[in-house]
Amino acid sequence: MTSAGLATAGPGPAETKISVRGLSKEFPGKAGAVTAVDSLDLDIPRGQFFMIVGPSGCGKTTLLRILARLEEATDGHIEVCGSTGGRPENSMVFQGDSLFPWMTVRENASYGLRLRGVPGSEVRDTVGHYLGKTGLTQFADHYPHQLSGGMRQRVSIARAFANDPDVLLMDEPFSALDEQNKTLLQEELLRIWDETRKTVVFITHSVDEAVTLGDRIMVMTARPGRAKAFFDVPFERPRSVLELRQRPEYGEMVYDIWQHLREEVDNSQAGALPSKRRRFGR
Repeated sequence: MTSAGLATAGPGPAETKISVRGLSKEFPGKAGAVTAVDSLDLDIPRGQFFMIVGPSGCGKTTLLRILARLEEATDGHIEVCGSTGGRPENSMVFQGDSLFPWMTVRENASYGLRLRGVPGSEVRDTVGHYLGKTGLTQFADHYPHQLSGGMRQRVSIARAFANDPDVLLMDEPFSALDEQNKTLLQEELLRIWDETRKTVVFITHSVDEAVTLGDRIMVMTARPGRAKAFFDVPFERPRSVLELRQRPEYGEMVYDIWQHLREEVDNSQAGALPSKRRRFGR
């Protein structure tokens, strides 16, 4: 067994930002260890918008949490090519509401910068820029409870980009939103990302979202999570969400990816059926 860990290396080949080798993660269970991710190998180039899709419970979020240093791998190795200029290695946008309720929009968006001791004038300029980009300037002094769900996620996105991380990690950030707000935020995210070209690792259950946003897509198997297939997204940038979805080749790609994913979703659901039958006496 190799030693598990997450290392930060010096600048490596320009094409590689994140390298994953033999990554596995087990969790203890009553009937023995449960393997969430199994022997995963993966390379993500610098500046790529990388999407991960897979059935529920396949280890997508576990992988993201290992990248964020919130979990430790059981086995294998992840290497993140080092940053320059003292920037943080990553920032994470969560699925749920992760704002501090006692802080205003401006205070939430500036939290990472203030934590790093960035000078006040730079904080004001940077936060002001991203509040403007996310349409939140007039709400800068509002508190989270005064905002809609979509606006709160805008604050989370502004905070993540303002912190200027090397890698942006996003765990289904739009899954709780209605379709209208989801589309608007996808447009805003693409517009902001086009300016910065951050390396992004984005988890979603939506094949549509994966094709709309991503440069490359990994389909994961049902648990234990492994890489089943990779798809390079050929559509040019910048992208308009609605215009892209009108194109026949967009629909063809969504269908192709869904065919790979559907088998894993069926496998995942089939694995849950016996316990449900026992529960209801069937």
